[in-house]
Amino acid sequence: MIAYSEVSAFTETPGHGNRAGVVLDAAHLSRQDMQALAEMLGAPETVFITRREGTIARVRYFTPTQEVDFCGHATIALGFTLAQAGQWPDGQDLHLDTLVGRVPLRLHTEAGVPRRVWMRQPSPTYRDVPATLRANLAEALGIDHRMIHRGLPLAAASTGLWSVFVPLLDAVILDGLEPDLTRIHALSDALGVGSIYAYAPMGVNRFAARDFAPALGIPEDPVTGSAGGALMALLASQGRLPVRGERACGLVYQGHALGTPGEVEVELELDGQRVTKVHVGGCATVEREGVWSPPTPATR
Repeated sequence: MIAYSEVSAFTETPGHGNRAGVVLDAAHLSRQDMQALAEMLGAPETVFITRREGTIARVRYFTPTQEVDFCGHATIALGFTLAQAGQWPDGQDLHLDTLVGRVPLRLHTEAGVPRRVWMRQPSPTYRDVPATLRANLAEALGIDHRMIHRGLPLAAASTGLWSVFVPLLDAVILDGLEPDLTRIHALSDALGVGSIYAYAPMGVNRFAARDFAPALGIPEDPVTGSAGGALMALLASQGRLPVRGERACGLVYQGHALGTPGEVEVELELDGQRVTKVHVGGCATVEREGVWSPPTPATR
């Protein structure tokens, strides 16, 4: 029997944020077992610890349909679950070995109670998106191309998973999107990204967002930590985010269109306009716990 938790990340309110499955001991599970459990839970991602040595854990991430290299909200959920279970040594950082490299985690507590998990995401990378695709992206999102913001970057970026970031004029347009998921899937495949991430300004460093990832088996991701970090890095790298000294910060509101609002906090470290470190933080709440039996070999 395998114990698992279902945890909502980037929120303190049950039923909000983004749900993740968390398995703290998956050492004896096969890849097929992990995929089967992720499919059964039906969360956008489920994270498995496959090996643990002190403060270093080897992890794997699965959507209901496939393994992915990295997932931000599941990482926050995992850190919070470890803290709640008393498996996070006091005053120490944890380190996750993922398919995109080692991801450090730090814990913020208040009066000894876990409140927020921060992860340092992999270094950001960027790619241009051909201007000729602007109309295609707009049509796939169900809007006119004139609703795309011309003063904010339309580009691809990654801090673990690639997304195309499409800026919109305001949050009203964002909330009214009627995406064509078949076209979004095709565009994602053509551009070599996992999702199309639409965002709109709500202040100088605050943005609303929606993330469509049918190519990963996720029609719309409620709240996306990895993409939130990549968005802020992209904005800062193009001088679109206020910088004080060598730091910048921002906030992403996501999930409102699905009735599951959450908040992604981002802190950046910069050298000039080059983003050197991306820190993403958020709260979490454990929704429920259960046990699961892997299928027997004859039924797989």
